[in-house]
Amino acid sequence: MKIDWEALGSVFGVSLVATVALVGLFSLGVVMLSKQEQTAGASGGGSGVLVRTGAYACFALCAVAVSYGIYLIVD
Repeated sequence: MKIDWEALGSVFGVSLVATVALVGLFSLGVVMLSKQEQTAGASGGGSGVLVRTGAYACFALCAVAVSYGIYLIVD
């Protein structure tokens, strides 16, 4: 049995980058939601809506990335 170390390293690298990016994106969404709740009481305005929309966009991108990963596994 021969192991293709280059392919194994490539898969490891891509998996590591994708995991860090996905966790970072989700964390950014959580931080944005917490900031939106803090600023909602202090100042009512359009900035809270913008921050909430950005947080939901982060969560949507996470869902798209996870769905694409499941698609790649199943297909």
